[in-house]
Amino acid sequence: MKLCVLGLGYIGLPTAVMFANSGITVVGVDTDPNVVHAVNNKIALMEEAELAERLSSAVEFNYLRAYEKPQKADAFIITVPTPVNEDKSADLSFVKEAVESILPYLEKGNLVVVESTVPPRTLLDVVCPILERSGLELGQDLYVAYSPERVILGKVFYELEHNSRVIGGINDISTIKTKELYEKIVKGKLLLTDATTAELVKVIENTYRDVNIAFANELVKLAEKIGVNVWEAIEFANHHPRVNIHQPGPGVGGHCIAVDPWFLVELAPEITKLVHQSRLINDEMPLYIAMKVQKILNENHISKAKVAVLGLAFKANIDDCRESPSFEVIRRLEELGLQCVAYDPRVKTMKLDCQVPSLEDAFKGADMAVVLVGHDQFKKINVKEIKQFMNHHIVFDTRNSIDLKEWRKEGFKTYLLGKNGEMV
Repeated sequence: MKLCVLGLGYIGLPTAVMFANSGITVVGVDTDPNVVHAVNNKIALMEEAELAERLSSAVEFNYLRAYEKPQKADAFIITVPTPVNEDKSADLSFVKEAVESILPYLEKGNLVVVESTVPPRTLLDVVCPILERSGLELGQDLYVAYSPERVILGKVFYELEHNSRVIGGINDISTIKTKELYEKIVKGKLLLTDATTAELVKVIENTYRDVNIAFANELVKLAEKIGVNVWEAIEFANHHPRVNIHQPGPGVGGHCIAVDPWFLVELAPEITKLVHQSRLINDEMPLYIAMKVQKILNENHISKAKVAVLGLAFKANIDDCRESPSFEVIRRLEELGLQCVAYDPRVKTMKLDCQVPSLEDAFKGADMAVVLVGHDQFKKINVKEIKQFMNHHIVFDTRNSIDLKEWRKEGFKTYLLGKNGEMV
């Protein structure tokens, strides 16, 4: 069997590698020549557990090779990005281009699977009309299905193998053909349905988390208003056997949660009022954080302040910065006239002009440190050593991720999102 995977990003490359490791010949396709070169030279451009070793093995034994254009294959998997436009509508241009790119290579009996997160009915209304131009009869000569990934960055390989997976074809035989493909790498349960239901399931999963986080972020503001610690309140509430409130923070990022709910809003804005409001709440958090930073500085009579921003990734212990709220927080801080210096130990490439390569560079001359990402490295900061580089000793933790008691011992004024006033 020969498989063609289009899109070698955070999901596509591990998927291609997993199939290759299982003994299937895989053609990986990416329009970025740098990605193609890196894959063929066994270079993992992203931080992901097991990726470097698995990629090296797949290429070494000639089961995986990357190209800039597709080739003929028995099955095609599309894992390209689906961002949103400025008006928050779904940008399906990458999906359309990927589907169109395989048209010259399709043959009778082929299978086409879309994994990219898309608005419901995209397969039927967008993908299938393009595939019909191949001249093959869909569902009979050419099998088509939708099967989204369910993984968390940092544990992609484990979750690709062990998580359950939803598979929805345009007809029963397409579903069965797709099930037979994923059985080669998935040990979790394969849940069979139709294409549109599978599309909706994926968006539901991410929207649930966005709405839950929005609730937590509303609780932040309420807790600060009434004078309680939101983190303690959420922890105690979650001891209820049927309550699972997510963690608040400076906003929502990543390729899924910050994007996918807009697909439902676009589909039916008159119905998805809760989803829409949740998106607005989470998108407003960077401004809320910036205003809180300004308030803390004002309370400490500090003007023309320099702020050390800790963390650029969209979540802890990864290097992925897609849709990270940190960038919007920095933009808002700079709009307030504050000087920002950003540091992230896991983000090696320069993303911002204010980004610096070391913790010392971030703290040098700073009046305040703001923790936006709960990286393990930040929990291990030598507070006694780092304080000597600062003009004023203030720290604001938006993730409840560092031991503020240790900072207070070293003379820092400490502040926590979701707890009004200085921590004492």
